[in-house]
Amino acid sequence: MEMNFYILFIAAIVPMLIGFVWYGPLFGNAWMNEMGFTKESLEGQNMAKVFILSYIFSVLVAFFLQFIVIHQMGVFQTLINEPGFNEESGTAFEYFKNFVGTYGDRFRTFQHGVIHGVMSGLFFVLPVLSIIAMFEKKSFKYIAINAGYWIVTLALMGGIICQWL
Repeated sequence: MEMNFYILFIAAIVPMLIGFVWYGPLFGNAWMNEMGFTKESLEGQNMAKVFILSYIFSVLVAFFLQFIVIHQMGVFQTLINEPGFNEESGTAFEYFKNFVGTYGDRFRTFQHGVIHGVMSGLFFVLPVLSIIAMFEKKSFKYIAINAGYWIVTLALMGGIICQWL
């Protein structure tokens, strides 16, 4: 199972691109209103630091997302500590090589990654954001804007990772 890990670095750009549009022309004013921000209150931040750290965190999201969108990773994880596997020898490695040769291309499409990205947004991010929002006394609109961003973002990241990693 040959993997191009540069795809993770490319997928990590997606949150910034979507965020530029989502929190800009699409929902920027609504988001600022829900947060109680003004354009003036957002000035003075070290944007280079914000973008660098955002990218690093996005790489971590992309790294984790590969285990959700690529089913073959489960077989790899199951066998990795078997004797000889890391040295590319032994029965576990031979089984994995045969498995990947036969089934390595199954469910490896952009659409399949999108489905898992959307599911990750709906069934993981939405509940987490909602729990936090309830305790912070945030509105449904706040939840919808932020959860919507992550659902779209994870869908695109999942598609990219599943298709090309």
